[in-house]
This record gives sequence, structure tokens and C-alpha cells, in this order.
Amino acid sequence: MDKQLYIGIMSGTSMDGVDCVLTEISDQKPDKEVEKNSAQITDSVENEQIRLIANLDYPMPDALKEQLLAICTGQPTDLPTIGKIDHLLGQLYADAIHALLKHSGYQAADITAIGNHGQTVFHQPTGQTPFTIQLGDANIIAAQTGITTVADFRRKDMALGGQGAPLVPAFHQTLFQSIDSSIVVLNIGGIANISVLRPNEPVIGYDTGVGNMLLDSWCQKITGNSFDKSATLAKQGKVNQQLLDSLLSESYLSLQPPKSTGRELFNPEWLETHLKTGHYSAPDIQRTLTEYTALTIANDVKKYTFGDKPELLVCGGGAHNPLIMQRLIELLPNWNVLTTEDKGVDIDNMEAMAFAWLAHRRINHLSSNLPEVTGAKKLASLGVIYPND
Repeated sequence: MDKQLYIGIMSGTSMDGVDCVLTEISDQKPDKEVEKNSAQITDSVENEQIRLIANLDYPMPDALKEQLLAICTGQPTDLPTIGKIDHLLGQLYADAIHALLKHSGYQAADITAIGNHGQTVFHQPTGQTPFTIQLGDANIIAAQTGITTVADFRRKDMALGGQGAPLVPAFHQTLFQSIDSSIVVLNIGGIANISVLRPNEPVIGYDTGVGNMLLDSWCQKITGNSFDKSATLAKQGKVNQQLLDSLLSESYLSLQPPKSTGRELFNPEWLETHLKTGHYSAPDIQRTLTEYTALTIANDVKKYTFGDKPELLVCGGGAHNPLIMQRLIELLPNWNVLTTEDKGVDIDNMEAMAFAWLAHRRINHLSSNLPEVTGAKKLASLGVIYPND
């Protein structure tokens, strides 16, 4: 078995920090000629094993987060500002990697490559000119760390007609195996997305809709806290059916996959348009938003019920929300609702581990998208390599 070390870096739509992981990836070198269709990717990744060696949550400066949120919510900007943020994020990611190496005791020379997602500031996968933008200059990361860096993972898939998202379902195949019942891996970040694994069926994956994004923004507006810890604010309120019905009218929910979304749709302005339908207390709004997240997820998960023991494995920040977890259990009585922690995979580092794995696939020139998930015309090895020299 060949073993190599890879670093994964992820800062998601919630922008609550930079998740950094150091992983060991072991595999028997697959035959590159085997990977001619998505079914055969499964064969090539079955021998891959990934182990989390160290992780670090590196803080994002408030000023930088505010600038990013301004761009993501459509506030006026200019190219000098974009360029400055691209540079600052590249520096931030490099600093995070230095901190991770110091924390882990490893040296740059020990690491094969870094997989850096970058910070998404706009994602438009449909229309005449689909595009996606992730900031964080990978040249700075490679130059300052001395480690080959892989970045820009989404645009190749989009160039092939895909959504460029979600990219983690292929990774989930390496971690979990569906034998006789459905396994759905649910990541609740700013946006919620699922990977559906069923026996002898192609993988399905897409964004179900909003995750923590509106919960966080509303909580911060009302309390000043960046998130609703222990669902404290939500537990003070009640679900308002009028508001919930208005939120459920969002047309994205009825679209068929492949589909992906982000802050471009689910943002404070979107929420404000729905709040105009009535007068609601702040706790009731938080409670209704929590219900909206849980209900939209459960409605999609139900579609994939198969076998006697279907499992929902939850990861991401939303797995820490006791009210979301409680409602998922109640809304899915025929499912065993767990966290990925119950399967030995850290709930806070799943996506960062996925981008370490994606870097591994790119360095070895192996395909890493699933056309049936993203809608791309064919398989591709995703990411651009930035050498350390």
C-alpha cells in the first residue's frame, strides 16, 4: 500500500473559520485505464483509505469576513477590492497551513500536496454563462508553504456542462458502503447537501437547500452571536406556519437534480421578502428557520428510503444543533439518524478531508467528479496544480 500525506483546506458558506486537516491517504495504485465511466470509479476508490492525522480550526478575521459577506450579498465592489481579498485569503490559508504543521509536528517536506477549496463568493451554475468564483490565491499558498497546491476544483466540471457541485459524493464512496439499505450522508453547512448511496445504484448528490446560513445571519442580527448555540434562540419561539409556507414556496426546492445553490439565493434579502408576509417575533423566526432547514432536508431524504435499515449520517456545523437533529429524527421515523462521528469520521472535518482526497486524485491524474451527480458530460480529474517550485 502506498501512503502519502495530504492537507485539506475548507472555508465554507458560513465563513466561521478555516478548517484545516492533515490526512494520510493509502491506496493500491489503480489502473488509470480502468476509469472510463462512473461505475468504474467506485472500483478504483475501493482500495483507498483516508485517515485523519491532525486538524485545526483557524480563525478568519472579522474584517475579512465582513468584506466577503458584502461581495456575496451583492453589495457594490471593484476589481482592486477583489484582488486584495484574493491576496489576503491566500495569505490566510498559508498561515493556517503553517499553524497546522506546527500543531501536528510534521514538516512541509512530508506533505505531497494541499487541496484548497478557496472561498466561494459567487456560484451561478445555470444560464447562458455558467461560472463560479473561489478566492484565495493558490500561488501564495504554494510559494509560502513550499507545498504543491491544488485549487480551482469546480470550473472544469462546469466547463463540461456540470454544476461544479457537490463534489464530495465521490469522496463519500471511499468512506461508506451501502450493502442492503440506503445510506445518505448529509452535510449541514451554510447550505445543506446530500450524497445518496444505495446498493448497485449510481450515487446521487445535490444541495437540498439552505442549511445554517439563514439561522446564523438572523441570530447574529438579533443577538450579536455568530450562531444559535444549542438552539437557544430557536427554543424560545414557535413554528409560524404562515412564514414556513412562504419559505417552502421557493422554486429551487422543486427543481430536479443535478442542482446546487448558495448565498446568491438564500441570503438575508431573500428572507426579508418572506418576512413581509406577516408580523413575527424574533424567536419565532429563528424557530421557523430551523424547521425549514430540517423539513427541506427530510423531504428529500425520504425519497431515497430503501431497505430495512436506512441510515442518515449527519456532519457539518448543523450536526451540533440539537433542535435540527431532534427534528430530523422525528421527521424520519424509518431512518437511523446518526452523525458521521458514529462511523468514525469527524463531523467538523468531512469537507476539508474531501479536498485533501480531491488533491490526491488530481496529483495522481485520477477522475474525481461524478457526472450523474453534477451533470457533467464526462469524467474529469478536477483541480489546477500549483507547483511548489
